[in-house]
Amino acid sequence: MFRSLLSVLALCAAPVRADQAGVFDYYVLSLSWSPNWCAVAGDDRRSPQCDGAGDFGWVLHGLWPQYERGWPADCQAPHPPPSRNQTAAMADIMGTSGSAWHQWNKHGSCSGLSPADFYDLARAAYASVTLPPVFMALENPVALPASVVEQAFLADNPALQRDGITITCNSGYIQEARICLTRDLSPRPCAPDIRRDCTLNDALLDPVR
Repeated sequence: MFRSLLSVLALCAAPVRADQAGVFDYYVLSLSWSPNWCAVAGDDRRSPQCDGAGDFGWVLHGLWPQYERGWPADCQAPHPPPSRNQTAAMADIMGTSGSAWHQWNKHGSCSGLSPADFYDLARAAYASVTLPPVFMALENPVALPASVVEQAFLADNPALQRDGITITCNSGYIQEARICLTRDLSPRPCAPDIRRDCTLNDALLDPVR
């Protein structure tokens, strides 16, 4: 009994192995509806993404390495961090250079790629998805089932399957479209821990300013 207790304590005291850069199974491409993010958080932060000059719709929140269960984060990258020029160059699809910096630190560092290669891959992933133009045409806020947003992505991206995309909500608003991709950016099913569709029938969607 005493030896068993010592074994349990030893296991509890063992250091947790850190996530290793480049060791993962697939990617999640996370697309955020910018007007809703601004309504929920960005306006209060006075983010330049929300000043109306960019007319942002679906922006690249991130390209996230994933395990089949869970995900790595904040890895010890084998490359120097991105330069200011590199993060600034991503603002056209990520909203701000600060977002590009944060996404590199938390997620890109786990890709095993250099910042330049990771940002190139993220841009390619973003370009690989057709963003439904119907949402850019909105003139007024609407309330709609979250499933309508998923259907729009599926209709405009025939290679996507229903289990390869999930729509999330936050504070009653449509938050993100998350699309699962292989390491070479082909559509694939999402693992169960990612498939958490918003079930709201009256989720809010603000128009682009």
